[in-house]
Amino acid sequence: MFNMMDMFGKVKEFQARLKEAQGSLNTITESGESGAGMVRVTVNGLKQVIRLEIDADLIRPDDREMLQDLVVAATNKALENVEGKIKDHLQKATEGLLPNIPGFDLGNLMS
Repeated sequence: MFNMMDMFGKVKEFQARLKEAQGSLNTITESGESGAGMVRVTVNGLKQVIRLEIDADLIRPDDREMLQDLVVAATNKALENVEGKIKDHLQKATEGLLPNIPGFDLGNLMS
């Protein structure tokens, strides 16, 4: 028979582990690059840019617009790359706590 108290205990444990895992997202990093590696952006699991590297050959006043486009492209790539790592990190932290209920998707809690 399904025990509601056990389930509530699991939910509380799940919430605690999820909060702890979310607190450590700053330790996850991923990079993205554009312009054949001439611009490289590194982000963390909190989706914050933590490093920007620009090849010296790109730093010319007449190419300002191209440089801006490359920074945006590299940033977007890094953010896209870190998504999977965030989800994996949070899933591992809460693995085995809640039963697999068909149709009950916790994916939106993981991002």
